[in-house]
Amino acid sequence: MRALVLDYDRRREASVEVGLSFMRIKALRELADEAMTMSELASRLFADPPYMTLIASDLEERGLISRAPHPRDGRAKLLSITPPGRDVAAAAGRVLNEPPAALCDLPDGDLRELARILGQVAGAGHMSSRSSA
Repeated sequence: MRALVLDYDRRREASVEVGLSFMRIKALRELADEAMTMSELASRLFADPPYMTLIASDLEERGLISRAPHPRDGRAKLLSITPPGRDVAAAAGRVLNEPPAALCDLPDGDLRELARILGQVAGAGHMSSRSSA
């Protein structure tokens, strides 16, 4: 289980696929859901504002996002994903969501059993965190 979880890291593959760092991919995927200010995006990505400015500038230069004055806050800029940015986010998402080949090769019955077991494990973790609260 450890090898499957730790060795199966699609982040590098996604970065190579779209030619962006994983942090830039994360920024695009956040902006694909909704436009937001740079400080909102920095908060969601747990990044400091100067680093987020660097990322936003790079994504804007590549034509993947746009910056515009915020309609209600003259001090802020609103970041929005562009159609090419949406395409890049989708391409990265396809790579990130691709399951490991070892899982794809399992027979349907084994996949159902694995889903049942993982559901139990996830439910047990949820229950224990509630009981310890």
